[in-house]
Amino acid sequence: MFERKPKEERDSPPDGKKNFLRRRWPVLVLVCVAAVGAGAWALRARQTQAQPSAEYIEATPARRSITNVYSESGTIEAAESYQVKSLVRGDVLTADFEEGDSVQEGDVLYTIDSADAVNSVERAQLTLSQAQRDYEDAAAAGCVATDISGTVVSISVAPGDVVAAGQEVATIRDDSTMLLTLDFPAADAAGFAAGQEAQVTLNGTYETVSGTVQRVSGTDTLSSGNMLVRSVTIAVPNAGGLTSSQAATASVGGVSALGSAKLTSQNTQTLTAETGGTVAALCVQPGTWVASGTNILQLESDSLTRQVETASDNLRSAELSMEDAENSLDDYTITAPISGTVIMKGVQAGETVGTDTSTSEVLCIIQDLSYLEIQVAVDELDILSIQEGQQAAIVADALEDETFTGVVTNVSSNGTTTGGTTTYPVTVRIDDYGELMPGMNATVSIVVESAEDALAIPNGAVVRGGYVLVTRDSPSASNAADLEAPEGYVYVAVETGVSDDDYIQVVSGLTEEDTIAYDADAAALSQSSDSGMAMMPGAMPGGGMAGGGGAPAGGGAGPR
Repeated sequence: MFERKPKEERDSPPDGKKNFLRRRWPVLVLVCVAAVGAGAWALRARQTQAQPSAEYIEATPARRSITNVYSESGTIEAAESYQVKSLVRGDVLTADFEEGDSVQEGDVLYTIDSADAVNSVERAQLTLSQAQRDYEDAAAAGCVATDISGTVVSISVAPGDVVAAGQEVATIRDDSTMLLTLDFPAADAAGFAAGQEAQVTLNGTYETVSGTVQRVSGTDTLSSGNMLVRSVTIAVPNAGGLTSSQAATASVGGVSALGSAKLTSQNTQTLTAETGGTVAALCVQPGTWVASGTNILQLESDSLTRQVETASDNLRSAELSMEDAENSLDDYTITAPISGTVIMKGVQAGETVGTDTSTSEVLCIIQDLSYLEIQVAVDELDILSIQEGQQAAIVADALEDETFTGVVTNVSSNGTTTGGTTTYPVTVRIDDYGELMPGMNATVSIVVESAEDALAIPNGAVVRGGYVLVTRDSPSASNAADLEAPEGYVYVAVETGVSDDDYIQVVSGLTEEDTIAYDADAAALSQSSDSGMAMMPGAMPGGGMAGGGGAPAGGGAGPR
């Protein structure tokens, strides 16, 4: 399996030299091309005199698993870590947990003495209640409403009229019960009681209706006939046929009244405007039955509008103050923000927390250890090969004999540039983490791509970017390319796939029955590529250049 070594273990130039090479690589490429070209020209010149014999290694393509891995180091972290702090000042009353305890989100961690906060809430509630009443009064100042239920007898103003404070604007009469007040002999009336049934006889029709004694006067008076009498008021339910012009008499307990009288309404109210203004609208029409509290008409004026706006603003301010006070009270009970394990408890019951500054001390630290994560910085040249969902192997410095499995969960596009090099954070999640602990240093190896049961050949066997030297008796030699090859060999074009440090997958162009060949120098150069000495694009082992005038290793002229 091919694994890129951590940067600190690679046989690479120091940082300064590495940056120099990064900035100067185009120049170096040109120099190398020129040198290689000159070498090729010299080689062709020598070949006109003598053809040196190259030492080739022959091998057979074989099936194997090939894995391309990217490795980088990082630090193990908890899935989530939270420092619990106090937003208020006070004495800690309870702290019923210890380090190592498991807590669930919402569990109570600390309770802090909240006596002052409770008082603040009560004061805010009183202020809010007063503001509510003021607003209701201000809103009602422009409304003329009835205090009784009854029929609107009359409205003396119309929309657009200007009304002065104290002016009469409407009359409401309650005719649901009519009252009949009569004189009874004092000796008999003294025995009447409120609620006692009475029989009422209407004058003219002699119709009898039931009534109830509502009130009996407590003193005797002398009637015009020099008889001692008492005044008795009888309430008569009105089904709609009784009016104030109807006269009637009554009897209570068999005792008849001394005469008759007219019925009167139970209650009548004359409405007046409490403030001046212009009649904006009539809310009801004369003759309408209304309940107590119904608005009869609406007044408007600039002062009324400002009064309502001011009261509304004061009410809203009181509501916000109440919310702040209640929220502050909630801060005296500190709960777990996440589910996890308490790894540090810094404050005990009986201590005082909170300061006059904006930064408070850490009460405790909770970590979610349901899984672990490690974040590594991936170079810009490799980031495009890293994808979410790729598998990763993790080896911690403290547990070198164990390998843990992770998966890439996030590839951030927020790069960081330092010294001309840009890296991108990649997050790997570890679910089965065994003895791994947050804070441990580890190396992450991410499987970039892999191939199982792949037909593979050594990396050094592929030259010119896509050709392999095979013996003339190999089955694939029938597809020989039009390239001059050493005696006994031909070049065939191949399509390659995944590669690691040693082998590369051949997708097409070769079979397991072929015999390939490559020179020892090519193998050595291929093995050194992982130490920062990778071949330039198009270069081939032995000094040749793909697609140019160079010849394959051991060959003569270029493509015909």
